[in-house]
Amino acid sequence: MSSSEPGSTTSIVQIAVDENTDRRSARDFMKKQVQQSLAFGTLIALFVFFSLANPNFLTWSNISGVLLATAVIAVLAVGTTFVIITGGIDLSLGTGMALCSVMTGVFITNLGMPIAVGVVGGVLTGVLMGLINGLNVTFLRLPPFIATLAMMMIAGGLALVISGVAPIYFSSSAPTFKLLATGTLIPGLPNAVLITLVLAVLAYLVLNRSLLGRYTFAIGSNEEAARLSGVNTRRWKIYVYMLSGAFTGVAGVLIAARLDSAQPQIGQGYELQAIAAVIIGGTSLLGGRGSILGTVIGALIMGVLVNGLRIMSIQSEWQNIVVGTVVLIAVFFDSLRNRDRT
Repeated sequence: MSSSEPGSTTSIVQIAVDENTDRRSARDFMKKQVQQSLAFGTLIALFVFFSLANPNFLTWSNISGVLLATAVIAVLAVGTTFVIITGGIDLSLGTGMALCSVMTGVFITNLGMPIAVGVVGGVLTGVLMGLINGLNVTFLRLPPFIATLAMMMIAGGLALVISGVAPIYFSSSAPTFKLLATGTLIPGLPNAVLITLVLAVLAYLVLNRSLLGRYTFAIGSNEEAARLSGVNTRRWKIYVYMLSGAFTGVAGVLIAARLDSAQPQIGQGYELQAIAAVIIGGTSLLGGRGSILGTVIGALIMGVLVNGLRIMSIQSEWQNIVVGTVVLIAVFFDSLRNRDRT
């Protein structure tokens, strides 16, 4: 009897393997849906709680402000979702965003270039940082934590040196630049929020409908298996870090436009909020699992939580305690999910 015939041992084993794979895929899909439902439920619960605690919370002006404040965190979080799915981490998001903001100011204000050139320059600065991070992780084989920690310090220092430890203002050189974030192509919806939504949709398509997305999950699930199957894991990991860097650049441009100035010290702490949003959204720190929708929901949870605490006049030190506790709980549940996988 040929091994390819229906009754052969090989066929029976292959069918069993396929069925087991299908069951695991279905189980992972259900876990993903449950995680996103829990995150969305948490978001709704926060809305209800803060609305009851303070009637000023559920006003369009405040909601619009929450969305505007969340936009930058969401852009950073969406970009680093790809990195975390590969099993990596990027600690240079915050200071990298500040450097991209400063470079945008240098191009537009110091060099007198058009706004479009400044925007492209800021984004390309982020891409260059991502390229360096990717090279350090893949070719120098540095742990992502160390490689991006070094970049965090370098980017923070460069932002201070290039700016002369002073903000770069756009009000005189490019008075319309702020409209990139605070203007309203759609009445009542800040442009920064619209740009964030567009980027989130594009990221969703890349992660779920492109070769880069497929290899991102493959590298995070089992990098060695992906390499043995013919995937150039080094090259694709570099692409992932460059993509994250591009999102960091966009975040730098948006925060510069929102503040109408490039603040060299503005990025401190943003990387932690962005990573927290990714984890809260259900992306695993061990890699191999994550979603853009979950990340966006996680960013909204962070934004609503911070805004709600502020509108209730909670002191900043207590705000940090609450946010830190939320992050700790999210990491704990991620640890539980990872135990189930192993």
